[in-house]
Amino acid sequence: MKRVFAIITLLSVFIVASQSGAFAAENGRTYAVTITNITRGQVISPPVVFSHKDGFQLFDLGAPASDALVQLAEDAATGPLEAELLSSSAVDDVVIAAGPIPPGESVTVEVSAGGANFFVSAAGMLVTTNDAFFAVRNVRLPWWIGTQTVDAEAYDAGSETNSEQCAFIPGPPCGNGGVRDTGQAEGYVHVHAGIHGGGDLAPADFDWRNPVAHIQISRVR
Repeated sequence: MKRVFAIITLLSVFIVASQSGAFAAENGRTYAVTITNITRGQVISPPVVFSHKDGFQLFDLGAPASDALVQLAEDAATGPLEAELLSSSAVDDVVIAAGPIPPGESVTVEVSAGGANFFVSAAGMLVTTNDAFFAVRNVRLPWWIGTQTVDAEAYDAGSETNSEQCAFIPGPPCGNGGVRDTGQAEGYVHVHAGIHGGGDLAPADFDWRNPVAHIQISRVR
């Protein structure tokens, strides 16, 4: 009798857990994504954070960046990238942080995912550059309670010459957005080489060593 009771109890637990899992899969889960700027002197523009299915790529190294990613990397414009992501059937949720991230500070957004085997990616401009952006790609979301952490490198969109001239840089101390210098653009996404002091930017103030951002992802409900 005790054995029968134990089996019934285990079955009940299994049924409740299955129903709970089905409910969660139907209604999705919510995750807190905290991005910390770990550069010394670069402000990161309001990051675009999104959940997506496996296999989705924001960009491919060695290939040209999309027009929407170029606009983010050159001028911190989030609207075109948001629209591009929302048009993809592989993307579940897109969230844009409320403001930029100064050096040493963090921002947290909440993003939802509709089921198991979902991933999160994020990107934002390093604003005192020609076309540098941080990106973290394809981090598996913790399905149960837990936390994932990852560091993000800075990439070069390859769409603009790295002149380091204030005439083409939107961030402080320059303030010149919407102006492009494409004469010696590489034409493909690659790991950014940093600030070298060939123009108006002092490396002591604006250079970095990868990684440039620290990301923590936690399930909240």
